[in-house]
Amino acid sequence: MNLYPKLILDALAKVRYPGSGRNLVEAGMVDDNIRIEGDRVSFSLLFDKPNDPFIRSVVKAAEAAIQTYVSPEVDIRGRISVRSRPAVAPAGAEEPLPGVKNILAVASGKGGVGKSTLTANLAVALAAAGYRTGLLDADIFGPSQPKMFQVEEARPLLERLGEREVIRPVEKYGVKLLSIGFFVSRDDAVLWRGAMAVNALKQLIGEANWGTLDYFLIDLPPGTSDIHLTLVQTLALTGAVVVCTPQAVALADARKAISMFAGEKVHVPVLGLVENMAWFTPAELPENKYYLFGRDGGVQLAKELNLPLLGQIPLVQSICESGDRGEPSALHPETITGAAFHELARRVVQQTDLRNKQRPPTQRITTK
Repeated sequence: MNLYPKLILDALAKVRYPGSGRNLVEAGMVDDNIRIEGDRVSFSLLFDKPNDPFIRSVVKAAEAAIQTYVSPEVDIRGRISVRSRPAVAPAGAEEPLPGVKNILAVASGKGGVGKSTLTANLAVALAAAGYRTGLLDADIFGPSQPKMFQVEEARPLLERLGEREVIRPVEKYGVKLLSIGFFVSRDDAVLWRGAMAVNALKQLIGEANWGTLDYFLIDLPPGTSDIHLTLVQTLALTGAVVVCTPQAVALADARKAISMFAGEKVHVPVLGLVENMAWFTPAELPENKYYLFGRDGGVQLAKELNLPLLGQIPLVQSICESGDRGEPSALHPETITGAAFHELARRVVQQTDLRNKQRPPTQRITTK
């Protein structure tokens, strides 16, 4: 039997929640953790209250719908778990980025996997494809995007927007860019307590004129921290892109990043996984592949977690050289790495569109 998530979602779209009359998919009650292992299917249903009186009947109806509209051989009985939705920001709360269509966090469980390089190239590729793109360097303690874009000496200006003065982002390669690196000396360490870093992040988000954007990328620091929590409290993220390398330790940390976004307190859809440094390819021997860090670790992790593999980015010396020069590889789509980043951008757009069709908008989270 050939099962895939859309079959499950189509079946669940035929089940209505008695409390509202909307189908489970339309009501955003189907979690994004559908897992398929042969004929065995499991996932979670989301309810506003842990004691919702319709829980039992809705679960039974969902099981029946899958066995009726997909196949009676699907092993689903007892495999639908129930979760409560996280608390969200109050209705009517001001949206800090009203002109932005899609807000994507780019994250990794550990440092050194090339997340910032990948984010810069993804932004450039999206802009080259005609999408209005912004990039926020949220790595307050280790900002690197100014160097990636060769704008380390830039100092953003203030401009008047309505009755207030706001920061005008730097623009390069068609991308609007802001980073704490523009406001501190590049030779000095940023020795701030967590509260100061959080306030700086909020200013870069809410006190800047980002204007109208199709995609707003946020280059997060590695791991999990106050920055990540502040982000989901401040912005309604469309989704997250998680970056790893094929190494076992990087894969283990990528699991933590995925778990963070998918957890009950955050609950941000993970659009997919990107395997960076998937293999080494010498520029003079483009057909050769050398698996320096292991082979297909990210591919296997994506399969295991039932997540899309958004791309495998090869390691080529020119990536490092381009980053050092402030000329992202995506500026040259005719190269091996340039083509890989443009394909990554295409897949990110595809998965974002799919997410927006299948799920309601993400809400900002109120955590305690």
